[in-house]
Amino acid sequence: MAIFDDRLEIWSDGSLPFGLKVEDLKRNHRSLPRNPLIADTFFRRRLVERWGRGTQMIVELCVKAGHPEPEFEEESGAFGVRFLPSDYIAPHRVAHDLTERQREILKVLSQKPSMPLREIRAKMAKPPSDRRLREELLYLKRLGLVRSEGYGRGSKWVLERSREE
Repeated sequence: MAIFDDRLEIWSDGSLPFGLKVEDLKRNHRSLPRNPLIADTFFRRRLVERWGRGTQMIVELCVKAGHPEPEFEEESGAFGVRFLPSDYIAPHRVAHDLTERQREILKVLSQKPSMPLREIRAKMAKPPSDRRLREELLYLKRLGLVRSEGYGRGSKWVLERSREE
């Protein structure tokens, strides 16, 4: 299991059972349990609803919670699932811990492609002074989390989303 700023991934050694493809996992498919005795025990204890529906239930629960469908992947003898959030989540730690204000700035910037300083300030719960906000943005820029476009009063701030990609 790996937790990133922008996703959760769970990987397991081993490939899908023979004949089952990644694209089959989001629709009705045959159940091919690796260990039929364990699978039967889970079924008898009512810990599984129906054979071959587990991955479909995961997809349904993600969508019901307002998140994108998970991504299933098979690669080099391993199988994985990637869960993506429905909204931008600001990192807690980059080179070191970010403050709540810095995380709030990142969250505000995730709402639009670019924003001027005054708009960022207007969307914050407890906005700092323009000078302090500018200092925070410059610090986030040095960390590679945001970038500025333009100059002077026409400048805008943009969230850098491709840190892990």
